[in-house]
Amino acid sequence: MMQLRTLFFTSILLPWILSTAAKDKYMEVRRPTKDTANLPDCDTVQDSVTDPAAAPKAVDMPTCLLCVCLIGSVYCEEVFPEMSAVPALPKETAHLYARFNKITKIRNQDFADMATIKTIDLTGNLITEIDDGAFSKLLLLEELILVENKLTKLPMLPAKLTLFNANFNQLKTQGVKATAFKKLTGLAYLYLGNNELTAVPQLPESLQVVHLHNNKISTVTDETFCRGNSSYYIRTNMDEVRLDGNPVVLSEHPDSFICLQALPIGWYH
Repeated sequence: MMQLRTLFFTSILLPWILSTAAKDKYMEVRRPTKDTANLPDCDTVQDSVTDPAAAPKAVDMPTCLLCVCLIGSVYCEEVFPEMSAVPALPKETAHLYARFNKITKIRNQDFADMATIKTIDLTGNLITEIDDGAFSKLLLLEELILVENKLTKLPMLPAKLTLFNANFNQLKTQGVKATAFKKLTGLAYLYLGNNELTAVPQLPESLQVVHLHNNKISTVTDETFCRGNSSYYIRTNMDEVRLDGNPVVLSEHPDSFICLQALPIGWYH
């Protein structure tokens, strides 16, 4: 009986055990290992579209990629990414329209080499400061528009200006030299409405339109628009004056407007 058991174990059971062990070993070798590759963490990866630091900046991009450049004219309006400084301009630029951006300061070098420029429109920016010589050497500049900024004072202005518009700023009388416009012998249109001026600056003879509405002007004199020592003097060029929205009472200064061809327009108390 013992021999029969030994024979059964060696001839049947032992080969089956060895075969099973070999199969298990083979399957262990074939079993895939766990992938441990480092995957990006979706909670921490920064997106260049939403991350301001990773987004491109206007200063790093060519001007004519950000703006529309036509022959002699550059249009940089509501630029994205945000434009916080005057861009480098093509040498032949005659007209710049950089409206509704985030420009905060005008530096001397911004227009240093722009000998051909005739129009600069910087409406709707955040300009608080302009270097005193930023525009003074622009010998062909005729129109300078600085509407809706945050200026409290004005720089030197070029001699050939025909139009200057600084409506809707924070200009104060101490920030505007009394003679700032007097030597601009070609200036025809002057707009200084909605500021904080307390006095009227000296005005050149060439002026046709002057707007000074919604300021803090409380008085005018016989010399403001006219020549107090001459009853024959007439301002033949001036067609339109606005002083409405100021505390000045026009009826208290009847001789201040006798040289004008028409009284100041607007609603007055």
